[in-house]
Parts: sequence; C-alpha cells; structure tokens
Amino acid sequence: MKPLGEGVPSLIPQLARELRAALEAELASLGITTQQGAVLMRAALGERAPAQLASLVGTDTAGMTRLLDRLEAKGLVTRGRHPEDRRAVVIEVTEEGRALLPRVFPIYGGVANRLLDGFTDEEQAQATDLLKRMLTNLTGPGYVKA
Repeated sequence: MKPLGEGVPSLIPQLARELRAALEAELASLGITTQQGAVLMRAALGERAPAQLASLVGTDTAGMTRLLDRLEAKGLVTRGRHPEDRRAVVIEVTEEGRALLPRVFPIYGGVANRLLDGFTDEEQAQATDLLKRMLTNLTGPGYVKA
C-alpha cells in the first residue's frame, strides 16, 4: 500500500485541481469559468437539457441554475421552452456565445494536450478505461446514495 497522499485517491483530486487551474487561467481572458465554458461547448454540441448539462459538468440543480443565470447575464445562452414538453427547459447558445466558441474549444484542447503529453494512444485508452471503472465502482450498480 502506498503512503498516504501518494495513491490514486490522493492523486485524482490533485489532478482535478491542476486541470481546473490550467483551464481557469486560460479562460480568464474570455471572461468565463471552466464550468461556464463546458456548458457553452456542450450546449453547442446538442446537450440542451439543464439536467444533462449539470451531470456533465459536475454540479447539482442549484449550481446549474446559477451557471445558466451567469451565462444568460453575459449574453452567451438563453433558456427556452422545449418544443414538445412545455414543462421542460432547453438551453440555446446565442449568436454571441457561438462567436466565442472558436476561442473556447482550442483552450480545452490545448490543456488536454498538455495533460496527455507523452502518452501513447494505447496509454490514453488504458487511462480512460481505468478512470471509467473507478467511476462505475463509485456510482454504478450497487451504489447507494446516502
């Protein structure tokens, strides 16, 4: 067993912090946060339901509402009614939001390239598989939320 602070359970939060810090530093010039950028990109790619977006960016319903409020205040997204379900809300990227996307996507790509620098395609696939298994271990079948 690894000494406390050196194993996977300690490294994952450290990696998450450094990844977020790298993205935040680069996105600051655009006036958006990491989560705002992720919502903007995902909405542009067709994920338009707030519940789906919340799960994808790692927040809850209240956090998603605050994110959308901020993105709307910046003129980057709007909330509208779902065309088939009046009770549901859909997120639309505005013209201003779409104009920002060509600068947002490369930032995420560049940070991802830094993160994976020196890893072969096989190593990247293996790391992805291992992380997915860890996630499933914590959230998959048999998981009981307290």
